[in-house]
Amino acid sequence: MRKFITSICTIIALALPAFAFAQTWTIDPDHSNVGFKVRHLMVSNVKGSFEKLIGTVEIDDKDITKSKVEVSIDTNSINTNVQKRDEHLRSADFFDVAKFPTMTFVSKKVAKAGKDTLKVTGDLTLHGVTKQVVLDVEGPSKESKDPWGNIRRGATATTKINRKDFGLVWNKALETGGVAVGEEVTITLEIEMIKK
Repeated sequence: MRKFITSICTIIALALPAFAFAQTWTIDPDHSNVGFKVRHLMVSNVKGSFEKLIGTVEIDDKDITKSKVEVSIDTNSINTNVQKRDEHLRSADFFDVAKFPTMTFVSKKVAKAGKDTLKVTGDLTLHGVTKQVVLDVEGPSKESKDPWGNIRRGATATTKINRKDFGLVWNKALETGGVAVGEEVTITLEIEMIKK
């Protein structure tokens, strides 16, 4: 019995270093941003951002494919630098923030895509609809210590969605043909993390 217990303890001791590589990082909302752009009047792009987000990233440097991401974004924090437009985007025509105050992303799979790049597949929940999306990620960067002793890392992620897939269907036809707001939305996340 004693030999059995000793063997089990040895196995656990050998396994512990493998788990030690997974570290939890908190997204720093003051140095992170969720930006987007969408076609306007078929002639140009309108850009905006969501200014409030929270989340955690679990990074396993030994096996990056075991890493995980969870992000929650405050839809009421949308900002396109035009108050009237922002109010319309918060209304039931678009994000309906009174009913759907947040959108979330939860990763399901992380795969290497090249040197310092990843493909992160996960569920995006927006406007009460959940769809699978793939983020193209640059990073995470190497660790860096800030002047206050915090250890930080960063990453950039991009994806494209069709807003109609999430029930954001409002539009207006133009006399010259086409519509007022494009369907494809490009999303860019600039994320800075602090080690817990």
